[in-house]
Amino acid sequence: MTPSPSRPMRFRRARVLVVGLGDVGQRVVQRMNRRVRVLATTSQPERVAALRAMGVTPLVINLDQPGACQRLAGLSERALVLVPPPAQGVADTRSAALVAAWRRGPPCAKVVYVSTTGVYGNCQGAWVDETRAVAPATPRAHRRVNAEQHVRALGRAAGTPWVVLRVPGIYALDRLGGSPAARLQRGTPVLQASDDGYTNHIHATDLARACWRATWQPLGWRTLNVCDDSSWRMGEYFDYAATVLGLPQPPRITWAEAEQTLPEAMLSFMRESRRLRNTRLKRELKLSLRYPTPLEGLRAP
Repeated sequence: MTPSPSRPMRFRRARVLVVGLGDVGQRVVQRMNRRVRVLATTSQPERVAALRAMGVTPLVINLDQPGACQRLAGLSERALVLVPPPAQGVADTRSAALVAAWRRGPPCAKVVYVSTTGVYGNCQGAWVDETRAVAPATPRAHRRVNAEQHVRALGRAAGTPWVVLRVPGIYALDRLGGSPAARLQRGTPVLQASDDGYTNHIHATDLARACWRATWQPLGWRTLNVCDDSSWRMGEYFDYAATVLGLPQPPRITWAEAEQTLPEAMLSFMRESRRLRNTRLKRELKLSLRYPTPLEGLRAP
């Protein structure tokens, strides 16, 4: 879609739609310049003023309402999808609705979908790149696999270039829910070393940079792991975080004790162990990580 040069300047700016403007989305918007017009969806009318103050054009849309996404058809040349699937079921009805709307409008120049590395399931500590078959083990991961399928279907049906970014644990001390401090203060235990699995991380700022580059670079029809260079066990991460934050290190327990004391949502993450390769991220997206490991990221201002 090429804006007409006869239109006013505000209509000639490249348009990017951000679906789900949370913490990462706001970090992406901060990287935009005045040559880009950012439109963002929100289901909360009370956020409209704040979004406008960020220079964003807000679109109040409830993605779970039938037909609500139809107004998004043809609104932007590029789209970055950060909104998660619904909390129930094994299908992502939100991605299905978005793709259906985009198929009714002019072809997009690019769709970037932010998924999760949970689609790989438990790899028992093996090294994992993007060629590994998905093996979702939880309803949450099944929904993400379904979302990726919808995005690829758009590429097949409309010729739309897509990029799927598979993301592990997102952290940043200035991110709501992204700091390990609250967990450490609660004294939530981690597994003893003999039971512990590998976990993977990405700093929220580096994820935002990857989203930005994926939206604008010519790379298309590609899946990338967006992770840092570390291959730490979960306990190592929280031990180091405790040192940086000046908090007590978490207690260590056996797997049997964890099953008796920790909630299922936490156990589902602890059951999965994998070490991610980020070769494509560096070679194809040409991203130089600002925080290559939590050693740097947890000390960031």
